[in-house]
Amino acid sequence: MSKKIAVIGECMIELSQKGADVSRGFGGDTLNTAVYIARQVAPEALTVNYVTALGTDSFSQQMLEAWQSEHIDTSLIQRMENRLPGLYYIETDETGERTFYYWRNEAAAKYWLESDDAAALCETLATFDYLYLSGISLAILSPSSREKLLSLLRECRANGGKVIFDNNYRPRLWASREETQQVYQQMLQCTDIAFLTLDDEDALWGEKPVEDVIARTQAAGVNEVVIKRGAESCLVAITGEAVVDVPAVKLARENVIDTTAAGDSFSAGYLAVRLTGGTPEAAAQRGHLTASIVIQYRGAIIPREAMPAPHPNSLPKGERER
Repeated sequence: MSKKIAVIGECMIELSQKGADVSRGFGGDTLNTAVYIARQVAPEALTVNYVTALGTDSFSQQMLEAWQSEHIDTSLIQRMENRLPGLYYIETDETGERTFYYWRNEAAAKYWLESDDAAALCETLATFDYLYLSGISLAILSPSSREKLLSLLRECRANGGKVIFDNNYRPRLWASREETQQVYQQMLQCTDIAFLTLDDEDALWGEKPVEDVIARTQAAGVNEVVIKRGAESCLVAITGEAVVDVPAVKLARENVIDTTAAGDSFSAGYLAVRLTGGTPEAAAQRGHLTASIVIQYRGAIIPREAMPAPHPNSLPKGERER
């Protein structure tokens, strides 16, 4: 039977500018990850649900239809009257680096745990095999919603599910560094697999040797720690095993067009292999491969035909054995 992962977070309307060109799409860290997982696994192996809240407006409807076309299950997405999706604007310079501007204070996604349907939705989610969320999924919530979310994660784990967390620390979304540290510590205590972008860890906790970052995360109870270091190799640390160092895919600078979804797509590639039975090393290689292709295109979601060939693990069983 197919395993189920629910990816929890916020997707926004994306306006992206390079030079004089502006294009409209949609994006959000967790949505990017959900799309890139769904593109790389057979539904028979893993079904991907996205969990958020949207408005009843035409933008929300377009987003929903776009996600459905990516084979993402949208049945757990709430539609809220008098709410809209958030909006963000990306400026990309000639080196591919980008600056973000956000309009998201009243976005529907902030309120997904405050609706009349929230309790029933959490009951359903507690039965999933995997729940995935990011630091942004936590940052946009009120303190009471955060408590509800942490309770859901604990319940899912008590039922035998696994929780996956990507640190994605965005200081401007938090009241203070101290608040973030407290919430992240609570989050890590409910986490089985953590994706940690090293720059974000350094910004949040102060710069420390990577061994200390791994030790701190494992001390919170995380079994599998994946350290993301941009264009450098990644490290995978599983409790009780030697750390695995997996080299990144090297690209010429002129091939790097837009690094918007590099980290999100890495996590997706990793999980597409890891959650279908692959080794940490094979998963990390897939993460690097996915990210290396995504950053050669503009925008968070690249054309489907540009995706890497399927990994053997992610194919239906019959096709795997041919």
